Amino acid sequence: MKLEDMAILIVDDEFSVRDSLRRWFTAYGCKVDVAEDANQALKKLQEQAWDIVFIDIKLPGVDGIELNRRINAIDENIIKVVITAFPSVDSAIQALKEGAYDYITKPIDPAKLDHVIRNAVEKRRLIRETQALKKQVEELIMPDLIVGDSEPMKRVMQLIQEVAQTDVTVMIRGESGTGKELVARAIHANSTRRYFPFITINCGAYPEGLLESEMFGHEKGAFTGALYRRRGKLELADKGTIFFDEIGTISSKMQLDLLRVIETKQFTRLGGEKMTTIDFRVISATNEDLEQAVKTGRFREDLYYRLHVFSISIPPLRERKEDIPLLADYLLKRLAQSMNKKTEGFTEECMKTINQYEWPGNVRELKNVIERALVVAKGKRLDSADLSFPFVLQKETDLSPEQKECTLEELEKQHIKRVLEATSGNISHAAKILGIERVTLYNKLKKYNLA
Repeated sequence: MKLEDMAILIVDDEFSVRDSLRRWFTAYGCKVDVAEDANQALKKLQEQAWDIVFIDIKLPGVDGIELNRRINAIDENIIKVVITAFPSVDSAIQALKEGAYDYITKPIDPAKLDHVIRNAVEKRRLIRETQALKKQVEELIMPDLIVGDSEPMKRVMQLIQEVAQTDVTVMIRGESGTGKELVARAIHANSTRRYFPFITINCGAYPEGLLESEMFGHEKGAFTGALYRRRGKLELADKGTIFFDEIGTISSKMQLDLLRVIETKQFTRLGGEKMTTIDFRVISATNEDLEQAVKTGRFREDLYYRLHVFSISIPPLRERKEDIPLLADYLLKRLAQSMNKKTEGFTEECMKTINQYEWPGNVRELKNVIERALVVAKGKRLDSADLSFPFVLQKETDLSPEQKECTLEELEKQHIKRVLEATSGNISHAAKILGIERVTLYNKLKKYNLA
């Protein structure tokens, strides 16, 4: 951006000043206009956008100080340059304190004016680049991350909007694969912290000692293998949001440590003595019954209430079947583009099959099934033959009497057992078929005594 790209407004009650500045900037090819008082200037500011405004301190009626304040209210990114006959007067200093970029004195020195205007142009260029970057970031993080038109999902989206602009801690509840992290990201993306980091810690993916280092960081020599200082994820989340996934899996010691950090916003790295202060928002997620965990003493009650200030429950896919076609189309388009496939949609029979399936792995499983189908598909549209499910679809009437009497947990246990048998105990393969993370499968194996 150059000086000739600038739109400049000159506000001064002296004709000679207005005329000389107009001629000076017009010679550079700038778009220039003038106003002899604040009222004229405010009218022109409402009519179009300006990059730089020169403001005389001593204006009739509304003075330059007040005009500076009103311009800030219209657009604080406009560069304001004060014109004064007395550079040391309180009014000029006050204008600078309230957002004016610089000042020039009467009579105007061309060398000083040249210096001020070029710095002002550079400042305006940086502002425009920052605004453009923020817009690009918003386009990346603000798309419809949550897909669904059902009443349960409309309620989830409403809760996201309600809580996003606050800074309270949020607990997201839901089965594996329902999209808890997507909801957390949507909250962050709509919050005032959206231009700062969103940091994720999968609490179930680390043993206790490693989780402590991952969360708090460590100093060089803190333990064997600590060859250098490392910042933890809490520190990386400063000014942003930290998302604790599978929060119900952390140990009693980590629960106490986390409670202290949430309450004080301070911590020390492992092996360190210096207290670090951070500013972050906490969002956590779990698919466990934390209330039961509190009752049995496995999860701290005080931490539970710290994390559970605001709760969002995501319904499983089987409870919002009307969203399945919309989700399937969305995932197909996104995956086909990333895989460079020309697949255009689903056959009627294929969509019928997708709608009939219960999707125990929820949206993650739906994504995996469509992704696998795109790999093997030969036609322009996905067909039922392209789909691969963890087990064959069964109608209610085909279930055995024992199965009809089973609880949902028992059916899940039986299904996991069948998948493990089919994969010869390969945890990674079984987790992929089930549409869940390996650590989640390990937790379920432990829960159902299948390990």
